[in-house]
Amino acid sequence: MPEPPLLSILHDIHTPAGVSWWPLAVGWWLLLILAIVLMLLLIRHWYRGNRLRREAMAELKRIRSEIREHGQHNRLSMQVNILLRRVALTLALRTLVAGLMGQRWLRFLDQRGGQGEFSRGPGRVLSQAPYALDPEVDSEALLKLAERWIRSNL
Repeated sequence: MPEPPLLSILHDIHTPAGVSWWPLAVGWWLLLILAIVLMLLLIRHWYRGNRLRREAMAELKRIRSEIREHGQHNRLSMQVNILLRRVALTLALRTLVAGLMGQRWLRFLDQRGGQGEFSRGPGRVLSQAPYALDPEVDSEALLKLAERWIRSNL
């Protein structure tokens, strides 16, 4: 029998199958883990910020209802001042905030979103009320100002 020509016994070239996306290479696993960790850190940061805002707003709501029930407006300025100071201490360095009193404290609040309402508006009472026997307090304006300041900072 005669031998077949060599070209007739050759097979066509077969390309290998495409690279599968699964299982992932080690680099992709590391990138996926890093993305999940970053996402969890962002969620934690967002939740913490909102938790502080929720707690501050709940405290302001408690102060508002207490003032409506008992009508002690001289205590209002003290309670709002304490709340704003607590919020400010969570935002800025303790050494920067803790020693502020009077006009310096009001200027700090204005610089952080008070827009002059603490030095020249209803927030002025925060520096005057602790020393007055019966201070005149526009309670609703002061509470709205405190709420606006807390929302803008937290």
